[in-house]
Amino acid sequence: MFVPEATDVLLVVDVQNDFLPGGALAVVGGDEIVAPCRDLAGRFAHVVLTQDWHPAGHVSFASSHSGQTPFGSVALPDGRSQMLWPDHCVQGSPGAALADGLHIPRAELIIRKGYRRALDSYSAFVEADGRTGTGLAGYLRERGLRRVVVCGLATDFCAGWSAIDAARAGFETWLVTDATRGIDAAGSMARAAQDMKAAGVRPLTLADF
Repeated sequence: MFVPEATDVLLVVDVQNDFLPGGALAVVGGDEIVAPCRDLAGRFAHVVLTQDWHPAGHVSFASSHSGQTPFGSVALPDGRSQMLWPDHCVQGSPGAALADGLHIPRAELIIRKGYRRALDSYSAFVEADGRTGTGLAGYLRERGLRRVVVCGLATDFCAGWSAIDAARAGFETWLVTDATRGIDAAGSMARAAQDMKAAGVRPLTLADF
């Protein structure tokens, strides 16, 4: 059994309307994890939420690149490959709002990511360039928090990348596998599973609580 301790934090990643059925970038079964994430939050002394929070014309939007369509990719000026998505989680839009059923008013912090127009962000810890920090690691250390448990959306992108970066930052890290759902674009679920294992992220299930 996993018993949350006073130095643990639950990281609830991107449980937002645009990632739920009917949203602009819906994750299949995304609505199924809203209640489990909310219920898990009640077990932890510390909870942090994240929100995808893009300006209009964001670099990750296919609509920002002439002739491109969602789920393709483009090369950025710095040589990185950028995966393209439908417009989603635009700042202040209903789609960017946290899911109504999530309702975790006692969360201590909300990390908004992807708000730089020319830089995408999946992880709650480090932007997609791999070097621009969000400040979350420092916040957790200053609060004396040592273990990170991750749930939310999506397993193979924002939740998975957040778990990997938590582990790389030196936190003991778990992913609650049945309180996440994945997109699985071009084998991304298999890659995420491999990368999380290599980083030392450990799996948990809801039954482990």
